[in-house]
Amino acid sequence: MWQDIIPILTKKNRVITIDLLGHGKSENLSYVHTMEEQAKMIKALLSNLRLRRFHIIGHSLGGYIALALAELFPKNLKSIVLINSTAKSDNLKKQTSREQAITIVKKNPDAFIKTVIPNLFSEESKIKYKSKIESVKKEALKTSQQGIIASLEGMKIRKDRSFIMQKESLKKMLIIGKKDPILNYSDLIEQAKNTNTKVVEFNNGHMSHIENLKELKNVFINHILQ
Repeated sequence: MWQDIIPILTKKNRVITIDLLGHGKSENLSYVHTMEEQAKMIKALLSNLRLRRFHIIGHSLGGYIALALAELFPKNLKSIVLINSTAKSDNLKKQTSREQAITIVKKNPDAFIKTVIPNLFSEESKIKYKSKIESVKKEALKTSQQGIIASLEGMKIRKDRSFIMQKESLKKMLIIGKKDPILNYSDLIEQAKNTNTKVVEFNNGHMSHIENLKELKNVFINHILQ
């Protein structure tokens, strides 16, 4: 998912893109992959590469994990960028939705992916990025059934980390899609209010790295490469 952004970041940075637990070539560790387990895996990997200080960029689930990293390993983070993500935990309605999704995945993971992926985009983007959406679905279909379930279970029980947004010592950026069908725009704005979090708004959905690729590249040039 980062292949179009990596060339920008590698101009002045070493870039490590990671297959999260249960994704790509990373194995499943358990029935539930908590945000803390994912964060510890990333820290172990970066420590093995002898990287002590780093920027963390996370999209959606990746953002939840980035926040866990910020709590568990605060001295290692130079900055944190949350793309289409939130510091809040799932409310009861969202937890119920995750449960329903898990039930569907247990019956038919392919049908779940083919249904969910297009609904991450704004209505305009569903038409504009039709071929891209097919590519995302094709990639997502490589994820194992248990990998999907473990992530859904982990997101369902993740803790509220709004307090990370309040940390003055941590450089933070929140990238928001105004038409994000997954996250509430007003709630995201409220999370960043009265903090030192830089907020960037795009006029699209939950997939800013596709729907607003050009603008996102410019943000990274100005934020990470300075």
